[in-house]
Amino acid sequence: MEAIIEGLAFPEGIRWRAGALYFSDVHSHQVLRWQGGRLEVLAHIPEKPSGLGFLNDDTLLVASQHDRAIYRIDLTKPGSAPVLHADLSAVASWHLNDMITDSRGRAYVGNYGSGALPGEALAPATLALVSTDGVVTPVADNLWFPNGMAFTSDERTLIVAETRSEPGRLTAFAVAEDGSLGERRELCVFDGEWPDGIAIDRNNDIWVASPFSDEVLRVNLAGQIVERVAVPAPYAVAVGGESGRDLFVASAETWVPEDAARLRSGRIFRLEHAVR
Repeated sequence: MEAIIEGLAFPEGIRWRAGALYFSDVHSHQVLRWQGGRLEVLAHIPEKPSGLGFLNDDTLLVASQHDRAIYRIDLTKPGSAPVLHADLSAVASWHLNDMITDSRGRAYVGNYGSGALPGEALAPATLALVSTDGVVTPVADNLWFPNGMAFTSDERTLIVAETRSEPGRLTAFAVAEDGSLGERRELCVFDGEWPDGIAIDRNNDIWVASPFSDEVLRVNLAGQIVERVAVPAPYAVAVGGESGRDLFVASAETWVPEDAARLRSGRIFRLEHAVR
């Protein structure tokens, strides 16, 4: 396990695409790209960036937490200002969180549900679908802090980590042709772990960041935990690298905004050939 990037506030939403690693540094208000050992700031998001996805090869989408909006970043014009893509304030009841896009550029976006801290009563959240032209539609409700998301390889199943359900779980939805979500089922119920960011590999195994047990879990589609990898405080994961077999893990000592911005303990690790 190698730390490839250090000195971050709170790295989130990591995505591998076309030879580069993209991620948000939430409490630094930055969206960044790491490529060939070089780190580049792509955009400044005043209301804090979180989940990332791709509208197409040239356009990055970013979820802006506090104003509950999705912005577009033109990757062909470095330094250009982010452009509003969608306003989710009518669907999201609290700050936006993670996001995933399918191969068509449609985005699925979660939110916290409410501002309740761990140990306090939380309100359920609604998952939103954002079309490629920015139309927002609610597609699933009664989710307990929907967090990391991943598609199976055929994009017919969407898997959502419900961080603060009791207990934490992965929930699977059937995806219809129009992007709406159908049949809903529990895929995996955890025993004490709080699932955060997730990613899926070429074998359709799901890698789950479990920050409070200091490990990344590998879960198969039967809902069984088949591997545990010790990683300090992991919050987000991505599968990629030149071989497509590397696991990238975003880690931070604290999620508290003021402490994270001061300590800058955030790191991104690379575990080479983690995917067999």
